[in-house]
Amino acid sequence: MLVIRLARIGKKKQAYFRLIVSEKTKDTQGDYLELLGQVNPHTNPRQITLKADRIKYWLEHGATVSPSVHNILIEQGVLKGDKLRVWKAKKVEKTEVAAQPAAPATPAA
Repeated sequence: MLVIRLARIGKKKQAYFRLIVSEKTKDTQGDYLELLGQVNPHTNPRQITLKADRIKYWLEHGATVSPSVHNILIEQGVLKGDKLRVWKAKKVEKTEVAAQPAAPATPAA
């Protein structure tokens, strides 16, 4: 299955991303089928370069998009629809500890 997703490049703490098409099971650092754009999150506003016609081509041929790329494409006007939630909130497990009186320590004889 083909997927359009982000591949991280750049130096440490200076991330820069490429939009690539690759097999879902392949590593993003390895080979990819096509480079579809670039994202630089360090500029204000983010600098985003996309090949919209090629993205539409891959979507017509069955490629899916990751949630982050989906939101970028909606923001840039390539896709229509609502943005997706990318991250999941941490589950806060509330364990109620019953207030039990501490047992007195018995000295070992």
